[in-house]
Amino acid sequence: MREVEGSLHGAGLRIAIVASRFNQLVTSLLVEGAKAGLRDAGVREEDVLLAWVPGSFEIPVVAKRLASSGRFDAIICLGAVIRGETAHFDYVAGESARGIAQVARETGVPCVFGVLTTNDTTQALERAGGKAGNKGYDSALTAVRMATLLRALERGDPS
Repeated sequence: MREVEGSLHGAGLRIAIVASRFNQLVTSLLVEGAKAGLRDAGVREEDVLLAWVPGSFEIPVVAKRLASSGRFDAIICLGAVIRGETAHFDYVAGESARGIAQVARETGVPCVFGVLTTNDTTQALERAGGKAGNKGYDSALTAVRMATLLRALERGDPS
């Protein structure tokens, strides 16, 4: 049996980060984590584009524009949707997730879902550099692994 998987060798990759300004206390930490993850994987800073959008609901349209441009090997989507007293959480979280997944399927460009969906700010901060790690960092590594996997598949490389 042959196996193929992505690596954490991101040299030469071009990555875009789409980040929500809403709940920026949390998302700015996710962005810093993603930048650190990309740096640790060898992605050059000049090969990374950071695009800020107003909220997580707006992430898919910008991710689609970037993925369709042919300029990026992966898109990292970062945001924080924190449950409140209304159904707003359900609509924003659901449509953000659905839209990001749709962009990846339609374009073939990995779009990593790094949008936190938590019950409160404490949970969000725990996942943005607290005791639960930094999901921005994790999302960056996922983006590198997916981009290198797709490159290996395009080359027909079994390792």
